Amino acid sequence: MEKTDARKLTTEQQQLLRNHAIVLRKKGFTYKEISEITGVHFTTICTWWKIYEREGQKGIEIKKRGREPGSGRSLSPDREKEIRTKIRDGKPDELGLPFALWTRRAVRDFIRSLYSFEMPIRTVGEYLKRWDYTPQKPLKKAYRQKPEAVRKWIDEEYPAIRKKAKAENGEIHWCDETGLCNTGYHGRGYAPKGRTPEISVHPRCERVNLVSTVTNQGKIRFMLYDGKMNADTLVRFTKRLIKDTDRKVFLILDNLKVHHSHVVRDWAEEHSEKIELFFCPRIHPN
Repeated sequence: MEKTDARKLTTEQQQLLRNHAIVLRKKGFTYKEISEITGVHFTTICTWWKIYEREGQKGIEIKKRGREPGSGRSLSPDREKEIRTKIRDGKPDELGLPFALWTRRAVRDFIRSLYSFEMPIRTVGEYLKRWDYTPQKPLKKAYRQKPEAVRKWIDEEYPAIRKKAKAENGEIHWCDETGLCNTGYHGRGYAPKGRTPEISVHPRCERVNLVSTVTNQGKIRFMLYDGKMNADTLVRFTKRLIKDTDRKVFLILDNLKVHHSHVVRDWAEEHSEKIELFFCPRIHPN
């Protein structure tokens, strides 16, 4: 019989071939006879049978191809947990790093200090995204809710901000606040008809808040904090922001009430050579 090229068979066909060879062997056929019938080399038949004798049917089942979920990552789950905890609870300079706020470079250097290996910046960004540390420009949210006001702001006010930043060798930062919670938002899942799938969730939401900026070049800086955003927290963040850059910061805020507080306004006026505040159109809650 012509030899079978198993590489051209589907996984299901390959499994059936193995099962057929085992059945024939149980019936008393020799390895050579089974080889003639199936088209598989007799040494392969012999190997299958020995595995079957040792491990049973489970031993000859074809394993699922590809990586297991989570395998091949640079960080083990325990290391991921440790890093996330330290980032959440501390600031870079408190951990001996030459940064005032968390950036991809700061996280990369922190990982290197802990585990003595260099993680590519792009991989650091993928981890931050996986951990939901993904700030966005407030303007994107504003577009979805007040497109006319945003368009007017872009056409009339933003060009002046950009021109002023360029003239003063400054850098535009878009600020955003978001909350992170350990209870995920689960989508649909498969289950037998008539049976709703169930998941186990943590009985209490552990919440942490994040304030961040992203520049037009995509550079991200962020700070984690507890409680609600207030004037003192915003000032603390902006202090670290100007400490972390050698250029004047042109900070675009998304027009929350706290952004207009006298504490924030007075502090910004006192440091006008290092930071200037601007406001994109106010966003209504979803």
